Amino acid sequence: MVEGSIFQYEFVIKGLLGAVFASITAGLAGTYIVSRRMVFLSGGITHASFGGIGIGYFAGISPVVGAAVFSVISALGVEYLSVRQKIREDSAIGILWAFGMAIGIIFIYLTPGYSPNLLSYLFGSILTVTWADLFALGIMSVILIFYFGFFYRTILYISFDEDFARTYSRYVNVFKYITTSLIALTIVLNIRMAGVVLVISLLTIPPNIAMLVSRNYFTIVLLSVMAGFIGTATGYAISYYAGIPVGATIIFTLVVLWVLVKLMLKVINKIRTTS
Repeated sequence: MVEGSIFQYEFVIKGLLGAVFASITAGLAGTYIVSRRMVFLSGGITHASFGGIGIGYFAGISPVVGAAVFSVISALGVEYLSVRQKIREDSAIGILWAFGMAIGIIFIYLTPGYSPNLLSYLFGSILTVTWADLFALGIMSVILIFYFGFFYRTILYISFDEDFARTYSRYVNVFKYITTSLIALTIVLNIRMAGVVLVISLLTIPPNIAMLVSRNYFTIVLLSVMAGFIGTATGYAISYYAGIPVGATIIFTLVVLWVLVKLMLKVINKIRTTS
């Protein structure tokens, strides 16, 4: 190992591994989110997970476990409220969004002793990811790869034409419930990377970058993973040397990457039309 290299530090290695796993999970789940226009639902799940974080602190268990349980229940709750109780989906999301944040604040206030430092959960801290975080993200990456790979056609049809998907499979509702639950878990596990406030951007910006280049679902997934890793790793390096917050720098880098790709495509199209 070269002396003075940033790779001599364990937290740097863990951060880069986190970037790899975050890119895989966000690329797979994010493509589905963007294709089905579920960005607002994902934002609701993200903020509702704060309730699980508060309950986790109060109960003395891992905040991530609390957030995972609360997020899955919230995601399924939106489906129940919008379908069974005839409440508009955006209203159901808004209710659970506010309820989750309120529950989190109340239970954190009720937690005995010192108030926990929540900045890493609100804004992310890839520098402080643990091996347990990486293991969980790695397992989720494998689960998502096998799930989206094995049920590729069904998920593809649901993403773009749910009515047609119902002619292909009679288990569309089951797939929707399972996929929404996996998305909720993906969001929670990536909170350590970008935080409650910014994690939705980690799931939506890379697919939007990919969609500038391709309309093929499989290609979009691959390009989303690549764009996610480039943005995450670059933002990580910039934050390390500049001494600025990691989560915000990663999102800023992804937005800059989106702008650069869009401008590059405009230039290419202009050259093609003039030639």
